[in-house]
Amino acid sequence: MRNDFEIWMERQGYAENTRGAQLHRVGKVEKCYGPIDDLIASNTFEEVIRELTYSTEDERLGRPNPSRIQFNGNIRNNLASYKNAALRYGRFLEETDGVPLDDEGDTEAEFSDRVATAQPERHKLALERDMQAALRRDILSLGKDLSIVDDGVERSVASGYIDILCENEAKDFVVVELKAGQTDPRVIAQILGYMGDLLEEEPARSVAGIIVAHEFDRRTIAAARAIPNLRLMKYHVHFSFSELGIAQ
Repeated sequence: MRNDFEIWMERQGYAENTRGAQLHRVGKVEKCYGPIDDLIASNTFEEVIRELTYSTEDERLGRPNPSRIQFNGNIRNNLASYKNAALRYGRFLEETDGVPLDDEGDTEAEFSDRVATAQPERHKLALERDMQAALRRDILSLGKDLSIVDDGVERSVASGYIDILCENEAKDFVVVELKAGQTDPRVIAQILGYMGDLLEEEPARSVAGIIVAHEFDRRTIAAARAIPNLRLMKYHVHFSFSELGIAQ
């Protein structure tokens, strides 16, 4: 495992205990299957991911743990955690493209051109990470019966990564998708893809969605009218100020 994986996770806004858990899980996957870098290079990574997949149907039928990883507790929940950690490490490898990160989380190439070319997008991503961290601390602001069920990191599904995965009092999944600024119509396909992936993984459970943004485009609003299990919620930014005491 590359040492700069933790730097990357820190840049993604993951809490220290979450980073520690991810490092542990990736380490355990690599101990049982070998370095993920090598698995990707040999085109066997997807086979490992399939081996780490355990459905609600598998659970209902009482099927044994299909993986090489030994653990105590619920098979489905444990394997989902290991699979998500492995996929997250794979995303880290893809995004960094084999180039180590510096202490600021930039590759050497990114450092040279980040101000000129990448600053607006990075600012947007940083804002979305801050939004996610704030919402995780106050998830009840989206619904009084919501609880987070993704272990503090984005849940991996076939279509991508769910910003925050919750469940409500009825044990239905609730997908939360965050957008800094104004949405564009693509967000509808994005969140419906995530919701559909969850329905495929766990067909016995219902799924709802919440899109959180500062403003919503006209098409997203129109589409949401036709999707009864999708809600749109606006966030508001508040500033507070305090005087910096300077010794004279």
